[in-house]
Amino acid sequence: MIVRIMGEGQVKLADSHFTELNKLDDELLEEMEGGDEPGFRRTLHALLDKVRELGDPLPDDALEPSELILPAPDATLAEVRAMLSDDGLIPG
Repeated sequence: MIVRIMGEGQVKLADSHFTELNKLDDELLEEMEGGDEPGFRRTLHALLDKVRELGDPLPDDALEPSELILPAPDATLAEVRAMLSDDGLIPG
């Protein structure tokens, strides 16, 4: 799956990693619903760091369709809330 981190670029991520990423996504959703700004910030960074760690970056000139778009590291709680579906940022 191709994942875009807004403002950074794209990474190719194996589907097998989504169980681990969904745990962080669930935590992020709880923190957002509770208005926990420090927790939200910490978990957003952990989620993005995990995607960077597990994914293989695509070249900057590659224009692959992104199957998943994640917010930039400096996104606000309100910006991320606008991106959410019922499942969070990561479906499943």
